[in-house]
Amino acid sequence: MTTLCHIDDIGEGQARGFYIPEGAYFAVKKNAQLFVYRNLCPHQGTPLEWQEDQFLDYDGELIQCASHGALFVIESGECVYGPCAGMSLVAISYELQDGHVILLHSKQNHSH
Repeated sequence: MTTLCHIDDIGEGQARGFYIPEGAYFAVKKNAQLFVYRNLCPHQGTPLEWQEDQFLDYDGELIQCASHGALFVIESGECVYGPCAGMSLVAISYELQDGHVILLHSKQNHSH
């Protein structure tokens, strides 16, 4: 198990990136819910942000890839605009323990 952060470390409508030995991840808090994804754009497999913790579009309504402008729905990770439209970010399961975000590691299914 890997502790990512405390739930209060991410403000409402904010995102935060994490580079840990297990990989690159980011978390977004919207409507008091936390969504955690792998920090990889499905278009080219590159990190989404150019600047630290900059994962959202100007309005803070969508996740945005800095490389080619792809836009993803925060709640589902689905790409709704850009070169990877119809694809999705990889969602990461987690649980909260005393307010700490604990990643749940499971074997990844790599078949497409």
